[in-house]
Amino acid sequence: YYITLMTITLIYAIAVMGLNITMGYAGQVNLGQAAFLGIGAFTSAILTTRLGLSFWVALPLSALSAFLVGILLGAISIRLRYDFLAMTTIGFNFITVAIFLYYPIFGGSFGIVGIPRPVLFGLKLRGPAYLGLVAAVFVLCVLLNLWLERSWLGMAFETIREDEHAAQAVGVDVRTFKILAFAIGAGMAGLAGSLYAHFKMCVAYSDFMFARSIELLSMCVLGGLGTIYGPVLGSALIILLPEAFRPLRAYRLIMHTAILILLIRFQPQGLLGRGSFLQRKLRELLGGLRFGSQ
Repeated sequence: YYITLMTITLIYAIAVMGLNITMGYAGQVNLGQAAFLGIGAFTSAILTTRLGLSFWVALPLSALSAFLVGILLGAISIRLRYDFLAMTTIGFNFITVAIFLYYPIFGGSFGIVGIPRPVLFGLKLRGPAYLGLVAAVFVLCVLLNLWLERSWLGMAFETIREDEHAAQAVGVDVRTFKILAFAIGAGMAGLAGSLYAHFKMCVAYSDFMFARSIELLSMCVLGGLGTIYGPVLGSALIILLPEAFRPLRAYRLIMHTAILILLIRFQPQGLLGRGSFLQRKLRELLGGLRFGSQ
């Protein structure tokens, strides 16, 4: 039970870190992250169950498929901002789910079942072994975020987030970097989707509906947009709290909405965001050790 919870938490944390790159670093609204999660999951499911490819081949191809779709969505949305961009990404989520449902290759309403477990040196990875695989991918994604935050790419994203016109004035190619932010975030969600598919061993369109995007957004905002460890904390809280209060599981979407409203009102920077109450307390307790974003 605890291994399952930890595995799901880390898988979602990978997808939320991708969303954080798009929204937290580059400031581009994305309310359709679950669609990219689904693209990665169905890509991996189709490649392994119908084409007979290995999980180790399907995993990077799933991330690549979501990355390419992210480029497409970013290019379509390049001139949109704020409410218009939000509505575009919401529509993208609904369209993607409809494709999963109505095109036979995705298994219709039943989805795809019998997705194989990864095999390493002749052994199927399950339980603690699969958790170890997910943890390894998670660590690589954290390292990518650490590099991104300190690189010229991260600085370009931050400049665009703060002021697109100023970024354009100092020579930043705003169009290219906005598309790249969508693509990187989508690619990480596709990576998480592949891990999700091989963990559940079945996927269906209902796993990636708009409510899932709201759940991922809640995780990102709760932990703190633009931080490295915020998405991890947000993912853990959103997944573990309903388990602690199991009778409230039927009201999960209402809980996520309430969390977003309360955060926007009282702690818009999230739990680990810049200047947040928790960040200040942690710095006081640990002697100014840096947490979250600068």
